[in-house]
Amino acid sequence: MIVRVRDLVKRYGDILALDHLSFSIEEGEIFGLLGPNGSGKTTAINCILSLLKYDKGEIEIFGQPMRPDAYDIKRNIGIVMQNVAVYNELTVYQNIDYFCGLYVKDKNTRKKLVDEAVEFTGLGEYIRFYPKKLSGGLLRRLNIACGIAHKPKLIILDEPTVAVDPQSRNRILEGILELNRHGATIIYTSHYMDEVERICSRIMIIDRGREIATGTSDELKAMISLGEKITVESYSITEAQISAIRELHGITSVEYKDNKLIIKSEKGTNNLETVLDFIRKENIHFGRIYSEMPTLNDVFLEITGKELRD
Repeated sequence: MIVRVRDLVKRYGDILALDHLSFSIEEGEIFGLLGPNGSGKTTAINCILSLLKYDKGEIEIFGQPMRPDAYDIKRNIGIVMQNVAVYNELTVYQNIDYFCGLYVKDKNTRKKLVDEAVEFTGLGEYIRFYPKKLSGGLLRRLNIACGIAHKPKLIILDEPTVAVDPQSRNRILEGILELNRHGATIIYTSHYMDEVERICSRIMIIDRGREIATGTSDELKAMISLGEKITVESYSITEAQISAIRELHGITSVEYKDNKLIIKSEKGTNNLETVLDFIRKENIHFGRIYSEMPTLNDVFLEITGKELRD
């Protein structure tokens, strides 16, 4: 077991930020931590790192109690927080070397690790650049390089792809998967559900400092009542036809907005063929029609009653 959190309680005055939160993370997992703003994600991470005192509970990392002075444990942890934390006075290479030097004192060993981090993050062309000359995506990659150069066993990534272009975002995600393949256990937070679904082996949703649900992406989707969602693009559908679709077997809701008909079904039902038969029978003209199964966004909304960015 890499991380074990038991009955964690943290209060800020009258505000209960963490409400008896418990979870564990196995070696080799990419563990997704999801929750709306103010749900307790950052508080939980800061408690895990012993950067924040908590009122009650136990935290173990690598099977050992985590304390502020547990430096042997902290040497094997890498942290990449949401806000980029690098020195503008240092070049790309100097930044990575500095942060790696906090953990690795031997110069020869450190040079090898820094060179590997530069290659891993694709920053070889930019090692003499200063951070202010980097694009947002390159700056994020530098932030990651500084956090992982010392080859930690546990890596905490707090929204590492915020405000980056799609190409850099994809490279960062591929890099995270590569770190995991090389043995790193990862805690990952993001507001981008497609990222979480793509890379996380297990996901925990928290709200108001409490665990709401934990499981794989498929297990979480199986917890909700929503099934298939069908979208029909049409300019010529009547209120009577919309009402008739609502009466079809297995349909839970129908909404028509901006020339799109959104049809939601009960879990376990497949209504695409039924809807297609109805459209043909009624001679409804349409542009596109497509079917989607529930997403993590649907799970999050049903379980918490909130949009992720609330």
